Amino acid sequence: MSKLYILLSIAVLFCLERIYFKIANHYNIIDKPNHRSSHSNVTIRGGGVIFSLAALLFFLVFGFQYPYFIVGLLLISVISFIDDVVTLNNKIRLGVHLIAVGLLFFQWGLFGLAWYWIPVAAIFVIGTINAYNFMDGINGITGGYSFAAIASLFYINEEIVAFTSSELLIIVGLSLLVFNFFNFRKRAKCFAGDVGSVSIAFILVFFIGQLILATGNFSYILLLLVYGLDAVFTIGFRVLRKENIFEAHRSHFYQYLANQKKWSHLVISLLYVVLQLFANAVLLFVAKDSALIAISLTVFSAICFLLVRFYVEGKGVLLKNKADF
Repeated sequence: MSKLYILLSIAVLFCLERIYFKIANHYNIIDKPNHRSSHSNVTIRGGGVIFSLAALLFFLVFGFQYPYFIVGLLLISVISFIDDVVTLNNKIRLGVHLIAVGLLFFQWGLFGLAWYWIPVAAIFVIGTINAYNFMDGINGITGGYSFAAIASLFYINEEIVAFTSSELLIIVGLSLLVFNFFNFRKRAKCFAGDVGSVSIAFILVFFIGQLILATGNFSYILLLLVYGLDAVFTIGFRVLRKENIFEAHRSHFYQYLANQKKWSHLVISLLYVVLQLFANAVLLFVAKDSALIAISLTVFSAICFLLVRFYVEGKGVLLKNKADF
């Protein structure tokens, strides 16, 4: 991809984002803070629509590649955008999500493999999408973390093993840069919304799935290690506290740092990005194809994360239900 094309892509994506802002302002597509929010200002919701628009732009310009993935992405993005505007019935949203996941599997060629890979892949895809959606709560975290993942995937594609289109990786990365310009700041101009968090999760899952299928190396799941640790342990603590894990909450570690400790959103987001980049470096340059090192990285990271949470939040916060106090 030439430098001129990159500059033109940035300009187009920037204009598309600005056009969306005008539409969102006109139709009052905004996010108003509530008791679960980690922000205090009324902000445009759905700025993450730019991720899907970038993928669509790639599809139209580069010969209609990955059609089933693109259709699945558009379906899951549209239903998420509608859910950003008006609350949808869970059955409708779930139905569309399942169709999108099915199209993703078809793009991967998963239906040609042994049947047991379907439920394994479904857990990975649906779990990642939901974790990404739950982790989207402070300025910069979705855009910054996702850009780190895309940058790592681009390096793998260029230097280690070619598994996907570099052009698609680049244009998604550019859309993240544009989004971060408006979101990675003290007072964000826009939030990703469900359309943003769900669509970028769907895109990253597509890339990681391609990579795993091309190499047979499941360790590449660790490209999302930090998000995974926060999501999995938060669910675990909520189960121990006998809370309904399907109800909205502010129990993630990043939320505790933002709301109780009053850390800057951007500092927290950068912390998550740096930790994930460090994990990626270990995965790519130390672990390589060693499953033992990858497992050791996971266990060591999990222990460190637990110790930090207990030290910062305390046993009472993590293990006791509010009703026990």
